[in-house]
Amino acid sequence: MPETRRLGLIMHGVTGRMGTNQHLIRSIAAIRAEGGVALKDGTRVMPDPILIGRNADKVRALAAAHGGARWGTDLAVALANPDDTVFFDAGTTQMRADLLRRAIAAGKHIYCEKPTAETLADALDVARRAEAAGVKNGVVQDKLFLPGLRKLKLVIDSGFLGRLLSVRGEFGYWVFEGDWQPAQRPSWNYRKAEGGGIILDMLCHWRYVIDNIFGPVTSVSCLGATHIPRRWDERGEPYVADADDAAYATFTLDSGAVVQINSSWCTRVRRDDLVTFHVDGTHGSAVAGLHRCWTQARVNTPKPVWNPDQPQTIDFFRTWDEVPDNTVHPNGFRAQWEMFIRHVMEDAPFPHTLREGAKGVQLAEAGLRSWAERRWIDIPALEA
Repeated sequence: MPETRRLGLIMHGVTGRMGTNQHLIRSIAAIRAEGGVALKDGTRVMPDPILIGRNADKVRALAAAHGGARWGTDLAVALANPDDTVFFDAGTTQMRADLLRRAIAAGKHIYCEKPTAETLADALDVARRAEAAGVKNGVVQDKLFLPGLRKLKLVIDSGFLGRLLSVRGEFGYWVFEGDWQPAQRPSWNYRKAEGGGIILDMLCHWRYVIDNIFGPVTSVSCLGATHIPRRWDERGEPYVADADDAAYATFTLDSGAVVQINSSWCTRVRRDDLVTFHVDGTHGSAVAGLHRCWTQARVNTPKPVWNPDQPQTIDFFRTWDEVPDNTVHPNGFRAQWEMFIRHVMEDAPFPHTLREGAKGVQLAEAGLRSWAERRWIDIPALEA
């Protein structure tokens, strides 16, 4: 029987949709159910979470639903416990930077959702504090673990596409206003004062996706919009939705490739998935969604001719080949949790640091500035 080592986790903000489903149920609870995380020396690490939140009824019920997990409402008490060494936050963006500062001051290792802060100054401050304190730190960059994007990364790294020319990304779906159907996202997402807005949210994602899969971002041009100015909250009350709910962004890469990504909570889906990336290169092309990826080689590319007088004779979807499922891809949130736990327990590599998270905030801040000033914004390297 291998030795089992305990790892105490302070999990804050997990009563929300993302925190409950992805981080608690599909990550920590699933890891516990399967006997913990295996280390190189054969020992296993069993995460022991304490759930912290402001609403005692919600936290108590969540803890009871998951095997009687520890819970509490006093973060200061939790941070003072030396037996819990990791702090995780999945709460609102507006509160995150101050929460992380408190946890770093208490000597906790840090793992959190993105964005890591509302501003680049705060994101860099948090990263520098963690580095100065010598605590392990990381930020969730879940889309890098999507099966479709992992297949796309394999296609690119193989050289199949040749030199990358362009990427066209489409992300989003219709988020119901909340009047006659409940909204799928919390109302704070649509309020500026509460840290809402799709640019701050999604450009943080697009930074790590673009940097890690296509190449470093060098500049951005972004147009935001608030298409639905009135929504209804969780109590059924109408409110002014003043945060941006759509973003239309173009990025340049250091390779010269151009990336265009539309992000919208006001679009109805007619494509392969909720997010798709169409990548064109000199030798071939690829299209990836959350789980699937298709390719088309230069030698297999059909030769259409523009003729508006006749219906199209080519079934373009049938001219692509699907990349097979040769590798098992576990839940991305869980996979990254296991990586971070190994990072804490045996110093295994973990590239998704708070400093990397700050790059996402940098791009979002530049996107907002581009929208306000109606111009291109360069993306310089972050200061040490």
